[in-house]
Amino acid sequence: MARTVADVMTAHPAAIEGDQPVKVAAALMRDNDTGAILVNDNGRLQGIVTDRDIAVRCVADDKGPDTPVREACSASVEAVGPDTSIDQAIKLMRTHHVRRLPVVEDGRPVGILSLGDLAMERDPNSALADISAAEGNR
Repeated sequence: MARTVADVMTAHPAAIEGDQPVKVAAALMRDNDTGAILVNDNGRLQGIVTDRDIAVRCVADDKGPDTPVREACSASVEAVGPDTSIDQAIKLMRTHHVRRLPVVEDGRPVGILSLGDLAMERDPNSALADISAAEGNR
């Protein structure tokens, strides 16, 4: 059974610089079959942008596809290291009401941990695990 975040995280997550337009983030989400992209500033974690962030902070506010990602992302982000225990990561997710945690080493993203990753590890027969393991919509 997995014990640390490194055992279950998605390594090499998609990332974008904060000055890039949200349309590039949306294309990365499509191409990487993910709902979240890490936002960097010169390779260091600056935040996270989700498909919901783009819908709520850009589309709903009538901002265009060239809006910089930094205007749509959540800049206040909880992050963990790869050696963080899974139990500690779950506690952080519960406390901060988040579905994903960036995984960083020396301030640089090395992975991302999602509820789906945890479901596939802890309860592989659950609906969430099945959905998380399924091929994405295209």
